[in-house]
Amino acid sequence: MFKKPAFVLPLLVFLLCSCNNTPIPRPRGFFRIELPPSEFIETDYEGPYSFKYPQYAVPEVLSQNSQNNGWINLTFPQFNGKLHLSYKTVDNNLATLINDAHDMAMKHIPKSTGIDEKKYIFPNSKVYGVGYVINGSEAASSYQFFVTDSTTHFLRGALYFNVIPNNDSLAPVIAFLTSDIEKIIESIRWK
Repeated sequence: MFKKPAFVLPLLVFLLCSCNNTPIPRPRGFFRIELPPSEFIETDYEGPYSFKYPQYAVPEVLSQNSQNNGWINLTFPQFNGKLHLSYKTVDNNLATLINDAHDMAMKHIPKSTGIDEKKYIFPNSKVYGVGYVINGSEAASSYQFFVTDSTTHFLRGALYFNVIPNNDSLAPVIAFLTSDIEKIIESIRWK
């Protein structure tokens, strides 16, 4: 009934022409995250230490009483996160304070894929400590640290986001904030 060459040629032309409007599935995308410039401001409160913080952060002094003097939250409204800073006076309890800070970071092990430690040594300002980068998509905190002068001052920090943990999608923000937190640690001066 149909001749094969006469039938194949129009079919081939039809198939080639119909391919122009074929939808192509797109990869899953995420919102673009705008990272602000990192300009730092000196703290202006009366506490046991001072530091420089990024201009996009909002400091909130939690307590000025003698027991919790030096407790500050740095809120990052653009990223819906907070850096909780808690200060303690060293009084023959440095080992206990260090162990407590280490234990608080290690509590994230069940939900993390690993914890990387980074040492901070700034002898000119007498700031020594350890930072914990907590990897994994379900860890509640992605970065924690403690610093001390080994005789009088002890400061612990923990970064939390007010969202369901999904650190894989927050990775650019976590890397950006971790870099700025390390600059905060460098700028700490004990009073």
